Amino acid sequence: MYSRFFQFNQFRALFAPRKPRHPLVRVAAGLLGLAILAALVFVGVFVGAAMIIAGVAWKLLAQRKTARTAPSQVVDGEYHVVRKTALPLSR
Repeated sequence: MYSRFFQFNQFRALFAPRKPRHPLVRVAAGLLGLAILAALVFVGVFVGAAMIIAGVAWKLLAQRKTARTAPSQVVDGEYHVVRKTALPLSR
């Protein structure tokens, strides 16, 4: 039983993250991590901004197309108020 646990523990330790022992390598790994994080945030902000700008441009172009095809959205006319007639009493 112990040998099985030992083999599994060795396999698990193969993929476990380990901190480097040398201080300069630790600092370099930390800076690399921060650089990757900053790049992902930078790209994410620009992708989000591009999506917002594209959405606004899409709306404006769609609005412009409908203004060209339909001459007007307003219907002009006269109306009269029709009163509800009283129902006759049915007996």
